[in-house]
Amino acid sequence: MLIQLLDKAKGVLNATVPVGIKAFKYFIDSTLRPKVEPIAGSVVYSDLWVAVEHSGIYIDEGKIANIVVDRFTQSTVLLNDPEEFTSKSKLGKKIYVSCDKHSHSVGDTSVASAAYNCLGQEYYYNLILKNCHQFSTKCVNQKVSNATDTSVSDIIMKMLPSETWEPTLRALKNAANKKLGANKWLLWDWDNDARNEPEPDWQAHRDYFENLTLTPESIETIKQQHIQTQAYLDEISDEGLPKPIIKKLVDHKVLMSDIADTYEQHKNLIALCPGADFSYAQLKKVKVDSSKISQILKDSQQIKELVKKLGRNHISEEKKKQSKIPAMSKSEVHGTHLSDDLLRLLPTELVNLEDETLEYLFYSRMLEKQLITYELSGTELIDGETTERQKKSTGPVVACLDTSGSMHGEPLLYAKALLIAVANILKTEKRSLHVLLFGSQGQLSEFAMSDNQNIAELLVFLQSGFNGGTDFETPLSRALEIIKSSDDYVKADILMITDGLCQISGSFKQQLIKSKSALDCSIYTVLCAGRASKDAFSDEVIVLDANM
Repeated sequence: MLIQLLDKAKGVLNATVPVGIKAFKYFIDSTLRPKVEPIAGSVVYSDLWVAVEHSGIYIDEGKIANIVVDRFTQSTVLLNDPEEFTSKSKLGKKIYVSCDKHSHSVGDTSVASAAYNCLGQEYYYNLILKNCHQFSTKCVNQKVSNATDTSVSDIIMKMLPSETWEPTLRALKNAANKKLGANKWLLWDWDNDARNEPEPDWQAHRDYFENLTLTPESIETIKQQHIQTQAYLDEISDEGLPKPIIKKLVDHKVLMSDIADTYEQHKNLIALCPGADFSYAQLKKVKVDSSKISQILKDSQQIKELVKKLGRNHISEEKKKQSKIPAMSKSEVHGTHLSDDLLRLLPTELVNLEDETLEYLFYSRMLEKQLITYELSGTELIDGETTERQKKSTGPVVACLDTSGSMHGEPLLYAKALLIAVANILKTEKRSLHVLLFGSQGQLSEFAMSDNQNIAELLVFLQSGFNGGTDFETPLSRALEIIKSSDDYVKADILMITDGLCQISGSFKQQLIKSKSALDCSIYTVLCAGRASKDAFSDEVIVLDANM
């Protein structure tokens, strides 16, 4: 998930650049806050990746005790210098040190002793995210008034994991605060490179999070961003940093909260539309009540059944045009070739089976498909569709949505739910959707959903509409024109969504029936209110019942 998030970063954001709060911290900590040197027993950590850190205990003379993975699932407690400690970091070489409220390094010799006494110990290892912090936390918790009072065996036993343990950096920081008084974390400029940290492109980071695809995994990242930003604001609150910098951090925290709230508001719809790639930037424009639409999508069996029929996934037998087309068959001897087809062996090959010395040769040639066999070929006639239009069994949908005054309220909610369901399945199957909103004569607006457009954009489009009367000829004429003029709309279906049966003139009805036949398209009329009765041109009339 983290790699996917980074792959989507825009502008200056890439796989080797921290995203969000870590980028902001690096700049502020490098240029505006003091640097420190660790002391014996200080807790130190380095960022390895976007949400992965590596921690250890500073011993002395530039050495850090930490867990190092030296085999697939085995690790050893070793002493490393800063270069070795940060060797696996993808985000630079920065090391943070536990400090008190006066920005002084804090540690304890008993903590250093606990870590030192574990050197060489081997552990079963899963993830750095868990076990290095567990090791460091256990060492911090060994702080005693006299380190020699605790035996090495006692220390090692206490360092074994417990069932309720939370092996995270947050837990480590809490332990360091409780045992060492560490409430700040400052940079150790061990390589004299701290002040080279450039100021982040704040807007690029904002754009990244606003356009991030919302999933349960990405929302967890968003929530962690919010937690870490608030914790950082608390840490630097007494340091008098520039107000514009503080405001940017507060804005980032507020954005993370807004994104999480927006996800909660629309999460049912997101879950019902897998692959729709909803983002905060898109969803914040959606003003409709997606929770009601989601409930309709979840509960309405009628909508689910109708969606299956659209675009020719379902074709009735009487609609299938049958003809005879040639296909290859195997009915005539054409010659010989090499194969392993035992039913068509030449008699000369069977002779080898009668000789014990040649029998193995026969089996060897069979396995290698080197037996001489008859080659058969021929032609036969099978039933099937002949034209390109006939061969295509699925197609797009042109949906006409009545947005006259009588549709407002529950009928329009059902109509929008149906269109979201249609859009979702068509997008999954890479088929096109063209939506026409109509009202009185001449009132028409269009939305052609392409591969790079999102269902959220369709929801925004559906917020518009007309409040007057109802004219069915305008949208039907335009729908036929779209199907006729574009090869992409071969075999398309027309979906008419309204609250009353279509009323059209006799002359237009005749023209519509002719065009349907010529274009081989179907018309489904969906009533979001009222009672169904067959008209002269719809292939099917369906009433969406709120109780079904």
